[in-house]
Amino acid sequence: MDTAYVIDTLFTLFSITLIILMVPGFAMLEAGLVRTKNVSSVLTVNVMIYAVASMAFILVGFHLAFGDFQSQTMSQWAFFMFQMAFVGKAINIMSGGVGERAKLLPLTLFTVVMGALIYPTVVNISWGSDWLAGTVLDLTFVDLAGSTVIHSTGGWALLAAILVIGARKGRYVQGQIRVIPASNIPLVVLGAMLLWIGWFGFNGGSVGSISTKEAADSVALTIFNTNTAGLAGAISTGFLIYLRYKLFDITMILNGALGGLVAITAGPHLYTMVDSIIIGGIGGVLVVLAVPLFDRFRIDDPVGALSVHLVNGIWGTLAVGIFASDPMKGITLVNQLKGVGVVAIFVFSVSFTIIYVINKIVAFRASDEDQLEGLDVSECGLEAYPEFKRAI
Repeated sequence: MDTAYVIDTLFTLFSITLIILMVPGFAMLEAGLVRTKNVSSVLTVNVMIYAVASMAFILVGFHLAFGDFQSQTMSQWAFFMFQMAFVGKAINIMSGGVGERAKLLPLTLFTVVMGALIYPTVVNISWGSDWLAGTVLDLTFVDLAGSTVIHSTGGWALLAAILVIGARKGRYVQGQIRVIPASNIPLVVLGAMLLWIGWFGFNGGSVGSISTKEAADSVALTIFNTNTAGLAGAISTGFLIYLRYKLFDITMILNGALGGLVAITAGPHLYTMVDSIIIGGIGGVLVVLAVPLFDRFRIDDPVGALSVHLVNGIWGTLAVGIFASDPMKGITLVNQLKGVGVVAIFVFSVSFTIIYVINKIVAFRASDEDQLEGLDVSECGLEAYPEFKRAI
């Protein structure tokens, strides 16, 4: 028994390391996709999210999510840290999507609420102590590592934030969509690949054990299917954008890979290889279709987070009910749809209300002048590339 306990603790600690590696992954991805005049602010936001969200979860969120739960299969500290490692990811999804116009202080205030209240409540009704047990809203949907619990949660919060604070200055001019190019493609590639690697801990660690033959096989299958879906997402996106534009856009290909990874996250332990290829491939296609759709509605998302995380979080959760349906175990499309719907209504309504209130107290949106000069100067007083001439 002690051997299994030690092995599972070590496995969880290793998974935590991979998940926290996603912090620089998000930071590099976002830093590469924004303009040089906003890079320091983006990096500061990512560091503050990790620190503030984690502390809020440590002090309040964990107990809200899991009550007095005590792990018997691994060190309680390892279990605690594993859950803490997840919380910042939901807010990272949001922070990238409001980049280049969201101010640091109000975003930090919302991070506290997300880490202490919103995200832990979603965990409670899905993975945790479950306030809704025995009620008509009781959620029995399958979401191994958070297609809905993490990715859609971050996506709904992001959508609420964009509706409150609006688009970047100059993004939509006289009914036209103005393309704002990424500033550093190598950083985008580095960030996306760090996220891809971190996903192995994200999904593999969520199996919860590796100390038996059956558990080890489940972890290996989970990681294999996770990687396969990422590959399929990248390939399907690459082919589709070439067919449409006769070009290979690396930023879209990487977002397609991330879309495939999000889509597989709900049930990678349940799928065959073919299932994973289909789910990930559709995830990549959805990214290509969703990015221009959001732009058409003037929903400004500099990093494509809504297309990657919200759209594919929904798709990935529903995919479990399509590809791994098992009514005897409660795995049905209806149950998966119910999980998506309850989380969507709760997260969007609460996030919109809180962001609206914060915005009335402390303006969420930087002024047009500050956006023109760059948030590095107004928010941080420290430019990432001071020797470069800043682009307007």
